[in-house]
Amino acid sequence: MRRYGKNPDEDDIRSRPNPKGNRPRTSIRPKHEDASAGMVLTVDRGRLTVLVDGRAVTAMKARELGRKSAVVGDRVAVVGDLTGAKDTLARVVRVEERRSVLRRTADDTDPYERVVVANADQLAIVTALADPEPRPRMIDRCLVAAYDAGLEPLLVLTKSDLAPAGPLLETYGALDLAHVVTNRDDFLTGGVDQIRERLAGRVTAFVGHSGVGKTTLVNALVERQRVTGHVNAVTGRGRHTTTSALALPLPGDAGWVIDTPGVRSFGLAHIDPSRVIHAFPDLEAGTEECPRACSHDEPDCALDAWVAEGHAEPARLDSLRRLLATRERREGD
Repeated sequence: MRRYGKNPDEDDIRSRPNPKGNRPRTSIRPKHEDASAGMVLTVDRGRLTVLVDGRAVTAMKARELGRKSAVVGDRVAVVGDLTGAKDTLARVVRVEERRSVLRRTADDTDPYERVVVANADQLAIVTALADPEPRPRMIDRCLVAAYDAGLEPLLVLTKSDLAPAGPLLETYGALDLAHVVTNRDDFLTGGVDQIRERLAGRVTAFVGHSGVGKTTLVNALVERQRVTGHVNAVTGRGRHTTTSALALPLPGDAGWVIDTPGVRSFGLAHIDPSRVIHAFPDLEAGTEECPRACSHDEPDCALDAWVAEGHAEPARLDSLRRLLATRERREGD
């Protein structure tokens, strides 16, 4: 066997031909320092619509991103054809660090979490007061997801012309939730200014189960018509009309709303219950005396004494425990 020293004569080295004829791979990747900044507006079957300098550009994920995906709300770096003209395609080469991520799982046993939206500031939980009937457990689950993601929750109650909002609002009184109550006339006459005030200057994701009027509300806010559906008179459930999340600007660049598909379940398998306490600052200080790995719903939990001493309202502790118990209950219970 022939051996070579450190400086062999190149003519003596036998090189193997490359049968595929392609260039050798390298771990060095371009930095794309000249890439343009954009915001993902929607994702549909592998194609991303990205807002770049006021233009909607169609793009695909670059190979160097690997398994990393981009979702609606992501801030990305884009290269290629950025004209937005028909039949042009750009590439998303980098996904910037996210300041917030709203996640959910298919159910409480599903180990795979799904990112709903990125970089939102607020979560608008849209619930009808009737037709279909409100589902408090669904609201609870959305609240847990909002608190875990660091989003400010906003409770939006629709169809107040069919049922009063008082009983449901009383259920969440101890949480001091920001809320807005709307009715059909608000949508028909454009009287949604009270909601616009809550959305001003923010990126707000709208979630809710089908048939609650979520897309109708978004249409009234952004003056754009997405397809809407109706509630099945037999099952009391709505029909999915929004099939993909879409970011839409409010008039006058006052903020963004992200309309998401209607959901019939909101799994919380990805959420560590110990993080939910961070949304209750008046109770969090009382957990210092709790035993290790306390579930905050057991006989020796220190929060009972904390509330008894007057540091927080009993209703707040009840609300915390109800939210923590959502993973053990079905949403329709």
